[in-house]
Amino acid sequence: MPAFVAAMDWYVVGGYVVPLGIALLLGLVVHVLLRRVARRIADHQSTRARIVHAMVLPLAFALPLLFVLAALRAMPIPDEDLRTWAHALRLAVFACVTWLLVRVVGAVEDSILRHNPMEIADNLHARRIQTQTRVLSRVAMGAIILLGVSLSLMTFPAVRQVGATLLASAGIAGLVAGIAARPVFGNLIAGLQIALAQPIRLDDVVIVEGEWGRIEEINSTYVVVRIWDERRLVVPLSWWIENPFQNWTRSSAQMLGTAFLWLDYRTPMDEVRAELERICHGDPRWDGRVCIAQVTDTSEREMQVRLLVSARDSGEAFDLRCAVRERMIGFLAQHYPHALPRLRAEVVSDAGRRVPRTDAATEVPSSPRAEDMEDAAADPARHPAAGGA
Repeated sequence: MPAFVAAMDWYVVGGYVVPLGIALLLGLVVHVLLRRVARRIADHQSTRARIVHAMVLPLAFALPLLFVLAALRAMPIPDEDLRTWAHALRLAVFACVTWLLVRVVGAVEDSILRHNPMEIADNLHARRIQTQTRVLSRVAMGAIILLGVSLSLMTFPAVRQVGATLLASAGIAGLVAGIAARPVFGNLIAGLQIALAQPIRLDDVVIVEGEWGRIEEINSTYVVVRIWDERRLVVPLSWWIENPFQNWTRSSAQMLGTAFLWLDYRTPMDEVRAELERICHGDPRWDGRVCIAQVTDTSEREMQVRLLVSARDSGEAFDLRCAVRERMIGFLAQHYPHALPRLRAEVVSDAGRRVPRTDAATEVPSSPRAEDMEDAAADPARHPAAGGA
């Protein structure tokens, strides 16, 4: 037997090895069991299973640390070393507990989002639930992390002394902190207002700074708007509370779309209405609610006709408006060309007799200019074509 082994005080060694060995053995057993439980329930989709799965992994590290902490107190370690090791283990336990709470909040969020999918036709209720869940979960996670870091820092005597100093000068410190943290707290309060009042929701169609887009993300400090041309507009949360904007899907995704046409006064409106109904009934984007043609304005040359149609959402409304506009113009050009806008004019012949021209719109490219007509009236010899006018 080696001399150093014979010289060892086995009573002292046992005071270290036995508690630490028992703690490590128990920790290993608990860790293996919890990891096996996590693998077994990984495929379950229920809310309870998701929460348990989120708790298993942090517990698999936190419980062995607690066993080791208890073993340290049973060892004959000097008080200074014991305090150092115990402090380190407590920090590790705080980190595991913070990790556990964040994972639990994330598991609840995932379960709520899974039970309220937005991939349905009428997703207004789902978008409301998802918006509240996402924003509140981000706020809760941030608060948990902030609390965990604060508790960990308070375990250091130097930090506690700084805290006492700050409390002694609370007036100045509070003023400085309030000014410095105003954007942070402003976005935090704005996030709570958006989660509760919901002026915007995920997948809402909005007009922001003159841009048309959809709400793609709502984070703890900003909102991402996906513009129609695939650009992304990043807007701070506080902006949505302090500025007006358009929300096209606030209460419903259904939209009314308009197509304006300037037509001649001789346009047969009954035929226009009949053709508009044929266009709407033949287009799957029309939702069957509104299909109206009305004369909404007039001028000295033509009248304004508004074609009002409805669709299930803003995207289909835009496409339907374009289709209605194109097909109606094609219909009028083929069957009622006189209904298209035209320029009416009166020309004066060399004899001073006024000759009305009612079809000038179809002959404008080859017609002489007004200045040429005046010159022809003054000098018929230079413009023989004017004599026939």
